[in-house]
Amino acid sequence: MTPDEYCRAKTAAAGSSFSYAFLFLPPERRRAITALYAFCREVDDVVDECPDAALARAKLDWWRGEVERLFRGQPQHPVTRALAPLAATYGIRAEPLHEIVSGVALDLERVRYVDFAALERYCHQVAGVVGVLAAHIFGYRDPRTLEYAHTLGIAFQLTNILRDVGEDARRDRIYLPLEDLARHGVAPDEILEARHSDRFAALMRFEKARAEAHYERALAALPREDRRAQLPGLIMAAIYRTLLDEIERGGFRVLDRRTALTPLRKWWIATRTWLRA
Repeated sequence: MTPDEYCRAKTAAAGSSFSYAFLFLPPERRRAITALYAFCREVDDVVDECPDAALARAKLDWWRGEVERLFRGQPQHPVTRALAPLAATYGIRAEPLHEIVSGVALDLERVRYVDFAALERYCHQVAGVVGVLAAHIFGYRDPRTLEYAHTLGIAFQLTNILRDVGEDARRDRIYLPLEDLARHGVAPDEILEARHSDRFAALMRFEKARAEAHYERALAALPREDRRAQLPGLIMAAIYRTLLDEIERGGFRVLDRRTALTPLRKWWIATRTWLRA
């Protein structure tokens, strides 16, 4: 299996909606974004799939070293070997890759966030930085596009958090800010024990509005001249905003179930967005 084949398999195995957006890219840019996504999946899986925190830290340290090896021209892992010939062309640098690893490592240290400011810093590392790297790969002319990409990345992460509240709670993680829980009268134990209530639905409605505001802010920041180049991000925004609406239509029942769109529906949304761009 070649490094590129490994990255494609990693992306396909994740079942991510992002793969629908990648299909509309030219082959070389698709190679680059698939390799970047595979990198993010690899480091994220370290925390999600390794129950031993000490071992997970050691694995993340290995990835930090692997980033350094990548930019010394000595990559060992299939993902970094796939990134190696593309990094310079598409503006992929060591610093943001290190920041992604550091963001993922926070899941080993912190399972609660006091307020949105703290959560936003986490979202910056694990998603905002990725959004900026993706914008480099997709191509842009106006530097304001990087602001759009960063905000859009945070919007994606907020959507993931709302979708995965129950799944994260089963790992003893609560990403919803504790100050928001208190404001809506929801105790952390209610989330950990999957006890749905009208108060929890109101909390989720508040968090959905915050995510929607990030989408609106991102789209408002995207210069018209870069809209076509940034089409993959717009496709993902359309898919993820539809997912948010589905979560709301389901009464925000995310504690004991996971809301998802069918592959056919995601394909339809992607195609419709592409045709309208």
